[in-house]
Amino acid sequence: MNRNIAILASGAGTNAENIIRYFQREDSSVRVTLVVSNKNQAGVLERAQKLGVPGAVFPKEAWTDGTEVLKALKKHGTDFVVLAGFLLRVPESLLRAYPGRIVNIHPALLPKFGGKGMYGDRVHQAVVAAGETESGITIHYINERYDEGAVIFQATCPVLPTDTFEDVAQKVHGLEYEHFPRIIEQVVESIPSAIHA
Repeated sequence: MNRNIAILASGAGTNAENIIRYFQREDSSVRVTLVVSNKNQAGVLERAQKLGVPGAVFPKEAWTDGTEVLKALKKHGTDFVVLAGFLLRVPESLLRAYPGRIVNIHPALLPKFGGKGMYGDRVHQAVVAAGETESGITIHYINERYDEGAVIFQATCPVLPTDTFEDVAQKVHGLEYEHFPRIIEQVVESIPSAIHA
């Protein structure tokens, strides 16, 4: 049975592109059928378009109750939602519509360096400033609180005393590209059949 994924992203979309390409394999039963952003100029929309995936943009106000976003997800037969650099809070209506079917990736080893405002380079800067000896990625389910959903998978990388936050970012991005699509596939294939009928 085919499963449809929607990706929510706010930025350039390198992770989203990696995920889309991964699921465009002929043997994959999972497809990315929609990319949703909160920013008109987000690079992810152009990346998705080039790969034949439709995009939709909803301004910040639309994410408060999520009604319009939910309609778009249903229209595209979305079974599962993936956050890939999405910076807004996911509304309650989406959490209720997709229980246990929304995952996020965080560029650190939660519960460290998580929470509101902790994203992108801010996380890597905090890791270096704290003198950490390792960092990594956390793939987790989302709930109503930032970065507090159940952890699905973590992978680590060393942080050397000489590393800048850019060095750490590069290592963490490598882990994201290597693991995120594969873990999404495992989780999606383990869920019961479609909920959008």
